[in-house]
Amino acid sequence: MIAIPPGLEGQRSLGADWAAWLDRLPGLAEQVVEEWDLRRDGDTMHGFCSLVLPVRTPTGIPAVLKLHTDAEAEESDHEHLALQRWRGRGAVRLLRADPGRRALLLERLEPTDLSDLWDEEACEIVAALYGKLHVAPMPQLREQSSYVRRWTAALQRDARAVPVPRRLVEQAAALAADLCAEPATAVIHGDLHYANVLLGLRGGEPTWLAIDPKPTNGDPHYELEPMLRNRFEEYGEAPGSVRDAIRRRFHTLVDAAGLDEPRARDWVVVRSVLNAHWAFADAQRARRALSADERDLVTTAITIAKAVQD
Repeated sequence: MIAIPPGLEGQRSLGADWAAWLDRLPGLAEQVVEEWDLRRDGDTMHGFCSLVLPVRTPTGIPAVLKLHTDAEAEESDHEHLALQRWRGRGAVRLLRADPGRRALLLERLEPTDLSDLWDEEACEIVAALYGKLHVAPMPQLREQSSYVRRWTAALQRDARAVPVPRRLVEQAAALAADLCAEPATAVIHGDLHYANVLLGLRGGEPTWLAIDPKPTNGDPHYELEPMLRNRFEEYGEAPGSVRDAIRRRFHTLVDAAGLDEPRARDWVVVRSVLNAHWAFADAQRARRALSADERDLVTTAITIAKAVQD
């Protein structure tokens, strides 16, 4: 039986739905491996909400089998559709999919991500990927604005309790309403950051490729916030203030991708405040105080929201 890595097993603390999925996961993984005639070919890996098994296909091609949780499924419902649309251009190639079981067979990339690159160089790489991934909207995908409206409504219900300055909560809600009134212009990845870009080959040349999309039809300016939030601890090591380091990353992304600065800034504010609310809501659902990690997430979110507009 396939063992669940401790880091993924720890997600049981997120609720009964997660626990039920983790209970089913070893059997599901064995079932798909057998049905697809795959051969295990390395140590089990995982993301925040997925199990990843290195395998070889019946013809010996190295690949990975990804099994995504159904406990937080909605945003990843259409991952296979976006990967089919991109066809390996700027993203990992999809080899086979079973959406009902949230199983994807993907080309195997190198385990090298952008985490060790100088952050501004990494921002330029990600900005170049935006142009490849932001294809025309697909009728099968949901609108990102539908999610943002729902998340903003939940934020407003908790406005008095969430540990975020009230002015930021009000600002984020107002900005979200304006931004969501605009029509979607592209397919967006939704969670593009340093760890979601791996090294692969295209035309025999090493190439950076996106993985783990949460695809929707939306505004390309929505994409920037994860790049500002991840590797946050490095801001303290950069020359100048944390604020300056955040703004350097922000402007590198905006300039390299040719984006509109005010619109990108507004989305960063919205997404940052929503992130803070999610940390608060997770603790509320579990009927406990915020954990140290959740408090750090809230502090990070507030710091980024302020830095991009000070």
